[in-house]
Amino acid sequence: MNNKLYGNLIFELSQPGRKGYSLPKNRFGDYKVPADMQRKEAAQLPECDEMTVVRHYTNLSANNFGVDNGFYPLGSCTMKYNPKINEEMAALPQFAALHPLQPAETTRGAEAVCTLLCKALCELTGLHAFTLKPFAGAHGELTGLMIIRKYHESRGDMQRRLVVVPDSAHGTNPASAAVCGLEIVEVKSLADGTVDVEALRELIATVGGENIAAMMMTNPNTLGLFERQIPAIEKLIHGVGGLMYYDGANLNPMLGAARPGDMGFDVMHINLHKTFSTPHGGGGPGAGPVGVRKGLEPFFPMVSPYHGNFAVVMRAYAYILSLGREHVKEVGPLATLNANYIKESLKDVYELPIDGLCKHEFVFDGLKDKSTGVTTMDVAKRLLDYGYHAPTIYFPLLFHESLMIEPTENESKETIDGFIGVMRQIAEEAKTNPDLVKSAPHNTPIGRVDDVLAAKHPIVTYRQMSNE
Repeated sequence: MNNKLYGNLIFELSQPGRKGYSLPKNRFGDYKVPADMQRKEAAQLPECDEMTVVRHYTNLSANNFGVDNGFYPLGSCTMKYNPKINEEMAALPQFAALHPLQPAETTRGAEAVCTLLCKALCELTGLHAFTLKPFAGAHGELTGLMIIRKYHESRGDMQRRLVVVPDSAHGTNPASAAVCGLEIVEVKSLADGTVDVEALRELIATVGGENIAAMMMTNPNTLGLFERQIPAIEKLIHGVGGLMYYDGANLNPMLGAARPGDMGFDVMHINLHKTFSTPHGGGGPGAGPVGVRKGLEPFFPMVSPYHGNFAVVMRAYAYILSLGREHVKEVGPLATLNANYIKESLKDVYELPIDGLCKHEFVFDGLKDKSTGVTTMDVAKRLLDYGYHAPTIYFPLLFHESLMIEPTENESKETIDGFIGVMRQIAEEAKTNPDLVKSAPHNTPIGRVDDVLAAKHPIVTYRQMSNE
């Protein structure tokens, strides 16, 4: 392969005087830029012909890995396939060309989509009302906690500032509480990974139930396990006047199988881009609608003047309409089936710290045979050689060599069997040729990088080298 066009930066392909454009003659005259706004030095811009630019960026795009060209078993993030009909609907000019500040009478169609999506989300979650204003899951968490805080303050319960979270909670839970001016108290989990109800009871007695604003729960939890004691937990929290908050980041396996509102939750956010199919690699786009039980809707805060990320809203509504009431019930069960199939197929060669039925995802604690010295990082790097994106690694922090896998409901048995085969092959390589795995990847454009050096001393800008 021609490394000149494949591995170099666009600046390195630059040649003085090369152009990839032609402009018409200036018909508008000249305008003198004020001296205080002029550059002291000419901008360092690459000079390339059109063919070089096209080939460069086309080759770069071939290095991208996405759900459209391969299996993406990223645990916790639900990187499910985005049907192309969703993209077509989101790209309709009648919606895509809207401006958020144009007159309301010209946006009735978009408003109808928002209203209908909120009704669908109420039906799917068992809650009474939704707001689409939060722009992401963490933004939704903050919004939900603002609702909870305002609710307590409206009742004169100004002292309620404590939010209970399990030790397996997403890191955004305590962060969102802190931003909202609340404090986190942690409750421990049992050996099976679920909330310890007795520990919760003791915690309430210790901190005082009158100080508890809410309990935040992710269900299924970060280990992919369904919290079976929710009725008992809900009774304890509601019994002391607190509210129940449902972190909807892992809603996918619940879709069509169970509803948070029916479990006694008062407030929840949904990572709309996860469960309702806008793959979100690279940090976006996202949307975090927040739903509440009846009576809490007056406490919706103004966290944005707009309806969140409208393209994500459009994709979500198209996704729900495509499935329909009868087929949306298959999402959760199929996601659960796929995850358990992988888990059971690999637990003889990868260490499974918590056995039993999982939901959408599960966590291995590295290879079962620790004597090889092959780490979870090594396994993840070796997967790249076989054309698979790595699962989430070293999260959750409950295990030293965490390897978190979530296949979603979309993947076929053939795809999953291929992934299982590669994971077993890597486990065998770890025994017979561990150095091969430890030095992976071998056939990617860039080999193994120094992660610590890259984190501590990132190079985020291009500095043109001198010709001297």
